[in-house]
Amino acid sequence: MFECCSVIQTEEKEMREVFAEVMEQLALADPRVIYLDCDIINSIKMTNFAQTHPEHTINCGIQESNMIGVAAGLSETGLIPFAHTFAPFATRRVMDQVFVSCAYAKLNVRIIGSDPGITAGSNGGTHMPLEDIAVMRSIPTVTVIEPTDSIVLADMLRQTKDLFGVYYLRLSRKKSEQIYQPGSTFEIGKANCLREGTDLTLIASGICTADAWRAAQLLAEEGIQARVLDMFTIKPIDREAIVRASRETRAIITIENHNILNGLGSAVAEVLAEEAPCRMIRMGAQDRFGEVGTLPYLKQVFHMTVEDILAQARKIIALKAAEHR
Repeated sequence: MFECCSVIQTEEKEMREVFAEVMEQLALADPRVIYLDCDIINSIKMTNFAQTHPEHTINCGIQESNMIGVAAGLSETGLIPFAHTFAPFATRRVMDQVFVSCAYAKLNVRIIGSDPGITAGSNGGTHMPLEDIAVMRSIPTVTVIEPTDSIVLADMLRQTKDLFGVYYLRLSRKKSEQIYQPGSTFEIGKANCLREGTDLTLIASGICTADAWRAAQLLAEEGIQARVLDMFTIKPIDREAIVRASRETRAIITIENHNILNGLGSAVAEVLAEEAPCRMIRMGAQDRFGEVGTLPYLKQVFHMTVEDILAQARKIIALKAAEHR
């Protein structure tokens, strides 16, 4: 069960710090846990882990495809590999190895892609994966998770350690905005309703979730009641929550740190088209490459700010009203 914070605020610890802490807990509790990296151990705050637990650490060097192959081999022997690198290299660069060596072979691998979408910031377009969800959700049996904050991240790491299959977790390395209270637990494949509403539904994931919640609070001041769903599992998507939102609010806006093609918006649209059509707007990268910039700047460039969400909400409410004139 989860409990939301009464006020959204920046977390005290970076996501990578929490990642390192939980990985150490997992390794101490289970000798089968192995951490793999592509020579960016310091970037994810795993340096101390590597020094303290060398028997649980493999630095594969800057050769991401080989890392996934090693992870598959470790899984074959009964070990539990957690393989990390930056998100573009954890997905598009290694798609064949994930497909054949991991998923097709029915093995047990967790792939951690850090700094997805615009969180890559100053690393720019080449390191700014706006397609990683599209890549991973297209591979059969792969589960795609985007932890909302460090509370979700910690729970997902612990849960997936004891599950079998291929899991892709995309997460920022820096501080997140805390949505959930410590101790909250989450169900993979089930969206979290952060706020009820009857006029429209905002479905968000990752860094966009906090802004969706803020937008809903501001819309309430205008007399518009927006439901907010945190869709932290992109695959399998929570079809039941989407269908219910469509039938009860008749308008859905998706907000994602990803290309609107083949990401969260597409996954939601597929469900709506098959089961419960309604008005829909997809917010995110409009089929374009990334660029260098700070997170606030990039949110403006990609039209992912609270103000952008408010504008699209007013637009979809007007379209709904026009249908009944």
